[in-house]
Amino acid sequence: MRFGILGPLRVGGGESTVTAGRDRIVLAMLLLRPGRLVPVDELVDAVWEDKPPATARAQLQTCVSRLRRRFTELGLAPETIVTDPVGYGVRTASNDLDAEVFARGVEVARAAATAGRLVDARAEFRAALSLWRGPALGGIPSRSVRRRAQALDEQRLTALEECVDVELRLGRAAELIEELAESVDRHPLRERLRGQLMLALSSVGRQADALAVYREGRRFYADELGIEPGAELQELHQRVLAGDLALAGREDRPIAPVRSLPRAIGDFTGRQQTLARLVKEVEAGARIQLIDGMAGSGKTALAVHLATALADDYPDAQLYIDLHGHSERTPLAPAAALATLLRQLGVPADRVPTNLDDRLALWRTELAGRRAVLVLDNAATADQVTPLLPNGSQCLILITSRRRLVGVDEGRPSSLPVLDGDEAVELLGRVVGMDRVAAEPEAAAEVVRRCGHLPLAIRLAGARLAHRPRWRIADLSERLSTRPDPLAEFEAGERSVGRAFALSYAQVSSAAQRAFRLLGLHPGVRFDSSVAAALAKLPLPDAQDLLDELVDAHLVEESEPGRYRLHDLVREYARTLVAEPERAVERRGGIERLLDHHLHVATAIARTTELSSGHSLIVVAEPARPDLVAIVAEQGRAWLDENLALWTALCRLAETEGFLQHCWQLARACWHAQFESGRLDELIETHSAGLRAAEELGDDRAVATMLNYLASAHYRLGDFPESIRVMERSLEIFRQLGLRYAFRNTLGNLGTSYAANFEFRRAQECYDEARALATRLRDKEALANELNNLSMTLLLWGRYDEALRTARRHLGIAREVGDPRRIGNALGHLGMIRHRMGDVVPAGRLLRVALRVKRQVGARFGEGEVLNEIGVMEREAGRPERAADLHRAALVAMTEVGDRIAQCGSRNQLARAILDQGDVASALDLHRRVLADATGLACRHEQGRALEGIGRCLLTTDPAAGRAHLTRALALFRQIDSPNQHEVQRLLAELG
Repeated sequence: MRFGILGPLRVGGGESTVTAGRDRIVLAMLLLRPGRLVPVDELVDAVWEDKPPATARAQLQTCVSRLRRRFTELGLAPETIVTDPVGYGVRTASNDLDAEVFARGVEVARAAATAGRLVDARAEFRAALSLWRGPALGGIPSRSVRRRAQALDEQRLTALEECVDVELRLGRAAELIEELAESVDRHPLRERLRGQLMLALSSVGRQADALAVYREGRRFYADELGIEPGAELQELHQRVLAGDLALAGREDRPIAPVRSLPRAIGDFTGRQQTLARLVKEVEAGARIQLIDGMAGSGKTALAVHLATALADDYPDAQLYIDLHGHSERTPLAPAAALATLLRQLGVPADRVPTNLDDRLALWRTELAGRRAVLVLDNAATADQVTPLLPNGSQCLILITSRRRLVGVDEGRPSSLPVLDGDEAVELLGRVVGMDRVAAEPEAAAEVVRRCGHLPLAIRLAGARLAHRPRWRIADLSERLSTRPDPLAEFEAGERSVGRAFALSYAQVSSAAQRAFRLLGLHPGVRFDSSVAAALAKLPLPDAQDLLDELVDAHLVEESEPGRYRLHDLVREYARTLVAEPERAVERRGGIERLLDHHLHVATAIARTTELSSGHSLIVVAEPARPDLVAIVAEQGRAWLDENLALWTALCRLAETEGFLQHCWQLARACWHAQFESGRLDELIETHSAGLRAAEELGDDRAVATMLNYLASAHYRLGDFPESIRVMERSLEIFRQLGLRYAFRNTLGNLGTSYAANFEFRRAQECYDEARALATRLRDKEALANELNNLSMTLLLWGRYDEALRTARRHLGIAREVGDPRRIGNALGHLGMIRHRMGDVVPAGRLLRVALRVKRQVGARFGEGEVLNEIGVMEREAGRPERAADLHRAALVAMTEVGDRIAQCGSRNQLARAILDQGDVASALDLHRRVLADATGLACRHEQGRALEGIGRCLLTTDPAAGRAHLTRALALFRQIDSPNQHEVQRLLAELG
């Protein structure tokens, strides 16, 4: 390296330097901004500070000339210093300047740490830190140099702290104590360093010394700053007092082996060649095994058996998780799977990060250095499992799926065939008794042949024999051979899995057979007895009796009390039966009853859960089974949430089978549940199907209704222009039909989309017209909704006095209506408005009450809004750590409801709080990521806030770039007439 600024100034390598005071300042300023021109004025300010002489520019040229001569003496090209009318600069190659080499090394180290490669991360951190020879540019007193040098010193401390985190996880606590103690002495205000010293001391059994470090820090903070230690340090103190060393890092404590594999089945049979091959591949280094095959082929049993057999080679952890790729549950998202796996490893729930990237990093860190076997069972796709794969070569991963997972890198595929003849007969013998098989070998061979040698089918057939000791195997063989094959898609020559199910079906009563066939029409994976009663057109007790009979016959599984499911293959069998031509009337009647039941239950619940005026709900005929609707509707929103995954399938079924009225009405009935839960892609699918059905019916009112609610998904996804386009089409249809209530409702929704798109004047026009119409119609609920929307629009517009009057009127009407959700909205908006007006104390009271109400009614979006507002107040009050916690909680809420714009807003606010904590790099990174997302969403407001945040982050290290970003932010805020423009304008004016 030819230049060194990470310590006293060095030039030309070795210990050479520049001795003249002014020359040192000039060169230091140039090296602090390598590859860029430093204006003459800045150099003059740096050298002479407040008293530059009249000849400053000439003297500056003399300094540069001396530097060039010195460069020549040291073997450096004099043209390394660049002259320009604007100023001077230094040309540096990639490895010329120690500060640039340091920055790249830290970046590589952080990437290694994120990927879980802790040993590599430590080596990179230490290599980067070894470049430091003392405080940056030590011995140069210029204020300008010192200010910029302090930023480098801060980067070193941050890198040291990150390095220490890695080393604590690697079990190097004892080696760190001396270095940490010296660092804490030099930097007593850095809580992170103090906490790391406490962790290191605790992990080697020196709890008393750790507590002394805390007490010393507490005294220092009180004496010097008049404050208590931060919440994180206080929590660590409590953990040390309690003797809980978990915070010291996983590797700092003895690791108990983890045993989470399910019990291997006792009658596991065959697969010996497959097992031998897999063991050989694993020993050869194939650490990822992909086991695929059809349902019931024994994939899980093989994976668990293999993991158990190899357990001694992987003594640290044996982990298992069902990913539900093909089950009654929605496939587990990687984040949810990681949470379960981390808990299996003993990570406390409060240490599991909410962010997916952080969760992945913790998962890979926890497995670093462990010899573990991991069974990822029942995977849906390669995308589901890829994030779960640990790094390194010490872990074995066994993945099972019904699909071939082509996209898993390094995966060694094994397609599991059915059992061979001998293995299949052996399995039957293990189920029914080897003596019975030995007595009838030919019949046993025929039974397993009729079962297609599929383990699941053999077990089902064998269970029938096992519970009927008087039956001969030949009796079962005859029954299997005389039944038609109902599952043609599972044929293998003459073999069929369906014959095993036909046997069970034949053993139940005719009433149970009819109920079983009709259950095959249900498009979901779980159902309750009310669904069975509706489908079979039976009283609820009779339907329950039939379900019990089917459970006993293993045709239906009771997955939990009162909740039932059909196994995938059994469901196919039921569908095949009900699809037979002679049952066409039975089938169509069952579909109509199924759709009718869900439509009426959803509509009844929507009347109690939706905030909109009752006139916006659909009018449906009397239900065929009011008794069932009344019972189920009592479950309220919980029933809607439990069946969220079902609505898309029901709408698709209604459209496909020609029940067009049911199709669009079902979409409308489930709208609120889908919207509030953030299932926006499904909302678009259901309402698009409903729109097609309404258009085919020629029902203009239904068309307009579908358009109105379809627009809500585009709104929540941040596509405001599309939301406006769809809503305007809906509004025109309602106008032509003269439907005043529906017109008023859609008009208010259109105003909300305009406001979100920062078209405030058009939004106000919509609200004014909607309010006038609601007043004429004497619809207080609708009037409350419009006042709610108008107050928020005025708030965003910066018209706080009008917003305050409107919100107060809204609160009054909300109290008259008596709806806690509307009251919560009004209180929240009042709190936000009072905050913007500077009335902090009443604003805080209002917001805290609003937060409590919103949590009581389950309004997650509104909860996120209020959390963000309180977070801003906390930051403004000088409590950025508390603010960051609130913004993170808000982000979780906004993510759950699927609002992308609100997610950007929460992340921007979080970045501001992080910046106020002094973590400039993290804040800058987060603002930049928000800028990219907001740009993709075409959301100018959040783009502007991200640009403003980036500008604030850069003001210290790169004032020109910071000013440029603030200028761009101001231009965007002016475009949308946002009140944020005033703060940015003030900041730019201060900068000059």
